[in-house]
Amino acid sequence: MRKLMTGACALATTVALAGVASAQTTFVQAGRLLADPATGKVETAKTLVLEKGQVVRILDGYVAEKGGKVVDLKDSFVLPGLIDSHVHLTGEQNPNGRLQAVTQSPSDSAMVGAGFARKTLMAGFTTVANLGANSQAIFALRAGVKRGDVAGPRILASGSSISVHGGHGDINGYSEDVMHALRPESVCSGADDCRRAVREQIWLGADLIKITATGGVLSNTAAGLAKQFSDAELGAIVESAHSMGRKVTAHAHGGDGINAFLKAGGDSIEHGTYLDNEGIALMKKSGAYLVPTLMAGDFVYRIASGSNNYFTPAQTAKALEAGPKMLDMVRRAHAGGVKIAFGTDSGVSAHGDNAGEFALLVKAGMTPLEAIQTATVNAADHFSLSHEIGSLAPGKAADLIAVKGDPLKDVTELQRVTSVIKGGVVYK
Repeated sequence: MRKLMTGACALATTVALAGVASAQTTFVQAGRLLADPATGKVETAKTLVLEKGQVVRILDGYVAEKGGKVVDLKDSFVLPGLIDSHVHLTGEQNPNGRLQAVTQSPSDSAMVGAGFARKTLMAGFTTVANLGANSQAIFALRAGVKRGDVAGPRILASGSSISVHGGHGDINGYSEDVMHALRPESVCSGADDCRRAVREQIWLGADLIKITATGGVLSNTAAGLAKQFSDAELGAIVESAHSMGRKVTAHAHGGDGINAFLKAGGDSIEHGTYLDNEGIALMKKSGAYLVPTLMAGDFVYRIASGSNNYFTPAQTAKALEAGPKMLDMVRRAHAGGVKIAFGTDSGVSAHGDNAGEFALLVKAGMTPLEAIQTATVNAADHFSLSHEIGSLAPGKAADLIAVKGDPLKDVTELQRVTSVIKGGVVYK
């Protein structure tokens, strides 16, 4: 009798519903489902019904309708598509990087970015924020993905970073005529000029504004990692962006630059290497997000300390200084209650390896669930997109991925994504 009852239950859950599905209806049959990472609740034997790029229903059992498409993930763990809050799709660090910077056109960069966008999507990342690139190249790539011409994640793009003359984000280390030719329009000095730079990036199409509030590891200049904008410039940048409906995020290593940016009303910090107790208190008070990019710190340290180091002397010195400090910074920020969103700085490390960040977040003291939350519900909140992405519910985007194992037990399972659906389209 027990066997008969078990068989009857199994049949009941696989029987087709009455009626005929639209040709655009997809039924994703999930063995295990983490629909809302905020709760951590894993459900079993569920069917997600997808139509017109959205989740329209989540049903008990394994359901299908005649005429619909079935995606059989009964042997898999399904969760929302992942979000990387910091990438650079139009390039990737390599020994020829300094040469490529002066030989590739914006069109070349957009084509290179198309390949990296596909790698990123296939790794399970269905939304990314591209923080720093030639504006023409990245906005073209963003449009190509949106039209469906290019397979890639949904892209939020800042365009070119707002930077000080001679600082991180400007062109450094070439002959003067080359540097003048390559200098982006977003480099500025003085409050009024920085307002101009912000407004121009928004005019060109920026979804958000990214600034380089401090020196950076990979700029080829021995200018340190401390604050580079004046307080007046930071205030003008934030005020100008907010007045035009854009958030502002800051590349920031030095504690002085982090704190000055937060006091100016900035929305989030990228990297945060020298985040101190004052910075933690400021972030908690304002609700600003930290995007740690641990993979970038790990990568630059390994290159700089290795036998095949291709960094310049200025880059090497900063990589050896900053790289080892980032794990402890995240431990302190997490313990201090700072909100954390997932970001890798991919393009420093290799595109497609983005999920390696999860293991580093766990190493820094997070549970696997907390690490997953950074790349789903937290990152969605960070970009004010919780109504659309970050969890799976009726009315939200049909962005989901699957793995074979349980990422709540072993977060490295997310480095082995077996299925990817974005906007209801099955890519993997």
